[in-house]
Amino acid sequence: MDVLARAGARATFFVVGEQVERRPALVADIVAGGHVVALHGYRHRFQPRLRSSEVSEDVRRGRAVVEDALGRSVDWHRPPYGVYSPAGLRAVRAQGMRSLLWSRWGKDWRRFTTPQRIARRAASDVRPGDVILLHDADFYSAKDSHRRTVEALGLILTELRTRQIGTVLPV
Repeated sequence: MDVLARAGARATFFVVGEQVERRPALVADIVAGGHVVALHGYRHRFQPRLRSSEVSEDVRRGRAVVEDALGRSVDWHRPPYGVYSPAGLRAVRAQGMRSLLWSRWGKDWRRFTTPQRIARRAASDVRPGDVILLHDADFYSAKDSHRRTVEALGLILTELRTRQIGTVLPV
């Protein structure tokens, strides 16, 4: 969030309910920074491997935890691993949320990647309207991967500024 603040940029943070339970104040910090909080699920699980009832419960429980910490409703959802099952998409829609995936990614969760590779993947050929996927923690990825992401974020924001591509938040 410090890198974003220095650049005057805003982002959407898709949070995981089990992590919000451990750090509920982080949601307030995200909002105080002018960012949007959205739902990634209660746990970081691959939807196609779950029963319909498990996916529905994950979305319901995650939304309840995040909204409790946020103090208002959550409008957006992105599935773990970027894959919706039919049941997952139904559950999100039944909860009145909108789904969002991404069009650019840095593959920043990988163990042996570098900030330069992350930035190149995420920002090369980026166009207005693209959604860039990055990760702010390493709970579900390679140890310390978030540190490389922070360094890459500065490079990405510089590239966006150079190309005069603004940041747009889902509304």
